[in-house]
Amino acid sequence: MSEARIDRLQPKHLSLIRSISELGQLSLAAQALALTQPAASRMLSEIERDVGSAIFTRTPKGMEPTAVGSALARRAQNVLEEMREAAREIDAIRRGLTGKVRVGAVTGGAVGYVVPAIQQLKAEAETADLYVDVASSGELIRDLLSGQYDFVLGRIPSGVDARQFNLEGGMMEEVELVVHQSHPLVNVDLLTVADMAHFPWVMQAPGAPLRQAVESVFVEQGAPIPSNIVNTTSLLVMIAMLAASNAIAPMSREVSDLLCRQTATAGLYSLKLETPIVVMPYHLITVAGKRLSPIAARLRDLLLAEFNARGKLRGF
Repeated sequence: MSEARIDRLQPKHLSLIRSISELGQLSLAAQALALTQPAASRMLSEIERDVGSAIFTRTPKGMEPTAVGSALARRAQNVLEEMREAAREIDAIRRGLTGKVRVGAVTGGAVGYVVPAIQQLKAEAETADLYVDVASSGELIRDLLSGQYDFVLGRIPSGVDARQFNLEGGMMEEVELVVHQSHPLVNVDLLTVADMAHFPWVMQAPGAPLRQAVESVFVEQGAPIPSNIVNTTSLLVMIAMLAASNAIAPMSREVSDLLCRQTATAGLYSLKLETPIVVMPYHLITVAGKRLSPIAARLRDLLLAEFNARGKLRGF
């Protein structure tokens, strides 16, 4: 008995074994595989030569698998299904419909842009493995350079060489001042910063872009910068402080929308300001020369589409 050479079997051989086993006729199997019957017969002979054993026996009812043929047919089904699944997975990876992507964002960018883009991506690719972190721009850029993120939504901190990065899009961050609905300024229109200077405040630490934007308005209007301040980057701490006091918290418009208008049960309210407060724009930032995976590139494209749509809507 010759030695079996199963390693010589190719997908076309497995397809023929499976088809003959399922259909019971060589002619029908050949037709299903778009082969001529002589070509299918020659292929079957090759298979039996490589396997070193008969695969099928001819009977008045057609072709029936031998014990070896039954084993091969069962394995062929599994192997072909695995190959089809591999092809589907490769195609999904190429089209950006599966895989892992990790992004970081400033709070407003995460709420206003990353979340809607993720919802769109998940509608296309349920199995995509997505990670989102919220942090300051300094932390985001540091971790982007260390390879922890595919890209971030943030700003290039002072002292960092911007030539290391590619910047795309660009969104101005509008600031709203949020208080509890019981705050004495809730029903006052056209507030100036002087009206608010004596209240307690809860906001990011000195040097944060959002805080700098708020303090700039105080300076421009000649009002004293608040002295009663709790410094925190935690949104949960801000919400807790607002609920427990007459504190005022500057937040990006996207976060304020979520807390004050989309989540009415939070009991928070956005004050009516005479002068708008705007922070320097943030961008979608990648490391120069770094190639994104298809899934990361797809999420980036969805984010940039959100940037363009929202920017036009607001007239930026």
